[in-house]
Amino acid sequence: MLRSARQRGTEVGAPPILPGGGAALSFLATAINARAVVEIGTGCGVSGLWLLRGMRPDGTLTSVDVEPENQRMARQTFAEGGFSGSRIRLIVGRALDVLPRLADGGYDLVFCDAAKQEYGDYLAEAIRLLRVGGIVAFDNALWHDRVADPTQRDPDTVAVRELGKLVRSDERLRPVMLPLGDGLLAAVKLS
Repeated sequence: MLRSARQRGTEVGAPPILPGGGAALSFLATAINARAVVEIGTGCGVSGLWLLRGMRPDGTLTSVDVEPENQRMARQTFAEGGFSGSRIRLIVGRALDVLPRLADGGYDLVFCDAAKQEYGDYLAEAIRLLRVGGIVAFDNALWHDRVADPTQRDPDTVAVRELGKLVRSDERLRPVMLPLGDGLLAAVKLS
């Protein structure tokens, strides 16, 4: 089922998280006993499936994506994975329009894998959404090995590079870079 979901994602231009990053997401959700998770960028459901596997059995995944077709395919992935509709809340819309409507401090984990140039704004929203002890995670933190190369100055690379600086300098966060897949930057909210 993950293989077919990964293939669907690649075909529609929504490249899914790589297996190492997905396993790390599942681990993080399990480690904090996550009940409420926000995912920015539904894609075809690959990362959502990893998150659901790690969450508590009574947990709810809220996933936001601008593409209704992506969410339709994600719903199929979740059903194939044995997860009922009551555990999944799919919201069609631009993340920066949807996130302000979600509850402050109401979430255990926020996972971001959408518009790279909005990563800094996602971070600000995630800090607001997370409870103390919650985790924010960003996929593509190495951005195809471009982030570490200072000669790479395209807008997406610059945005991901700036995100790393923001996370490292924020005293409310304790970060870690996991060199899995295309890089998973995660941080625990301390206060």
